[in-house]
Amino acid sequence: MYVNMDPTPEHWDPALTRLLASLKEVQPGGEDVAFLSELLQSKQLHALVQVHNKIVAKGKDDKFYPLLSNAMQVTLEVFELFGEVVSASKDYEELLGLLQKPHFQAILCTHDAVAQKDYYPHLPDVPPELDDEEETVKIVQLVKSDEPLGATIKTDEETGKIVIARVMHGGAADRSGLIHAGDEVIEVNGISVENKTPADVLAILQSSEGTITFKLVPSFGKGGSRESKVRVRALFNYNSSEDPYIPCKEAGLDFKKGDVLHIVSQDDAYWWQARREGDRVMRAGLIPSRALQEGRIIHERQSDPQTMDGKPALCSPTAASSECAPKTPCSPTPTATALLPCKSTPKVKKIIYDITENDDFDREMIPTYEEVARLYPRPGLVRPIVLVGAPGVGRNELRRRLIATDPEKYVTPIPFTSRPQKSSEQNGKDYMFVSREKMEQDISEGKFIEHGEYKGNLYGTTAESVETIINSGRVCVISPHWQALKMLRTPRLRPYIVFIRPPTHERLIETRTAANARSTFDKESSRAFSEEEFSDIMRSSNRINFLYGYMFDEEIINDDLASALTQLLKAAWRVQSEPLWVPASWVQ
Repeated sequence: MYVNMDPTPEHWDPALTRLLASLKEVQPGGEDVAFLSELLQSKQLHALVQVHNKIVAKGKDDKFYPLLSNAMQVTLEVFELFGEVVSASKDYEELLGLLQKPHFQAILCTHDAVAQKDYYPHLPDVPPELDDEEETVKIVQLVKSDEPLGATIKTDEETGKIVIARVMHGGAADRSGLIHAGDEVIEVNGISVENKTPADVLAILQSSEGTITFKLVPSFGKGGSRESKVRVRALFNYNSSEDPYIPCKEAGLDFKKGDVLHIVSQDDAYWWQARREGDRVMRAGLIPSRALQEGRIIHERQSDPQTMDGKPALCSPTAASSECAPKTPCSPTPTATALLPCKSTPKVKKIIYDITENDDFDREMIPTYEEVARLYPRPGLVRPIVLVGAPGVGRNELRRRLIATDPEKYVTPIPFTSRPQKSSEQNGKDYMFVSREKMEQDISEGKFIEHGEYKGNLYGTTAESVETIINSGRVCVISPHWQALKMLRTPRLRPYIVFIRPPTHERLIETRTAANARSTFDKESSRAFSEEEFSDIMRSSNRINFLYGYMFDEEIINDDLASALTQLLKAAWRVQSEPLWVPASWVQ
């Protein structure tokens, strides 16, 4: 196909030539007319139009089809002719060797398969209706493979009939577009399911080979629902095999705390359909809904208010049913699909932060899922780094070492205090010295993210001091008391929270003793940590993680300070350079 890429005016496209002539008859129209006239006279446009016309013309004139659909048969006939040849030449030997090569024969077989369109699944003919039925039915055939069908069945409580309980998004049944929740199953592979249980139907499906034919009565309800775009961060661990009330264990989706899940369907009040973000498996799995999981946690806390292991307790079922997923084994044990209504989530109390710990406040936070979105780095967006951990775990030392790597980049806010200024101290450098009355007033107005009292003097850090560092383009690094997280984790500050966790109890004693670490519990003297203080570090760390773990973006085990600092530096780089998942309200 030849195209003149530098057409002269005599070779211009006639349609464009007529359009240009019409344009010249128009009265001068300013810049728009001048621009259009210049465009219609450009050689590039005329060359593109020529290419377009050639392609269109070729598509109309030429018909692409295979010259023959039995190339392999022709090759066999050639072999027979070669057998009659008495003397062989070099060309004969070369052609015979070429035709006998497996790769060449594979190409010929593929050619014939494509020419004959022999690449679609071979489904048997739809069985004819043996009798006239007034009820509308539909016949659905699916090719059985290693992939689960992606649908579950159950017995309808009112009619006792077998119905499609749910269709999993992304599964084979969903992709077919022919099977919907609520459809009544009449036959499977010609076998009536009347008076059969879901387990009986499952046995029929498991013994089937090749294709599976369903005779269904349509539910005439709504079709497949569209996938939602909701992403959530899981705030607890979930193992579907350990959940006795999941409708079908094989349809469950396991996940760990911190995993980001794509919630594709929330149609069921108790069981959502979800996929792990980034997972190549498109078939969704079942996970407990937020309402269900909150009910479990409330039930657990009421049963054992002192528990801190985070294991979910289950509400009691009010009704049982058996729901099975075709193609995959399913336990015949009845499973609950309805749960007792649980108490509504209590509202969070609004209290001023105090150094005195308040378990009642913290226990009202019910971590299940948190809706998230990606926060992309951009100029002017600087997120503060918050190091939280038990006293004595080393978070303050890590903060000092991080700042020392680049004091111009990493900065910590100057604390406020009501104590008198010493002669060796500078106001605005060591502390911000204010009167007790002024500090108490600012505390009551909520200007401090944390504050406390030591030896009759107030100390604290203001939100404004953190914002001042952020607005200057530098990275604010703070290591506050853990209860300050309630005031720090806001859309305004958007902090990156790192939990500094101690190693095992034995390793904690070993590493701190080897490093000759000094106790941070006693500010009056320099001494080593006591056994009781090591135990306090472990207990406090577990307690902080239990109460506030849903807020943490990352965890660093402070086994070795150098290694922990390396991890912290990598985290600090990611915060400023990579898109990260944050609460959805932070990017709205």
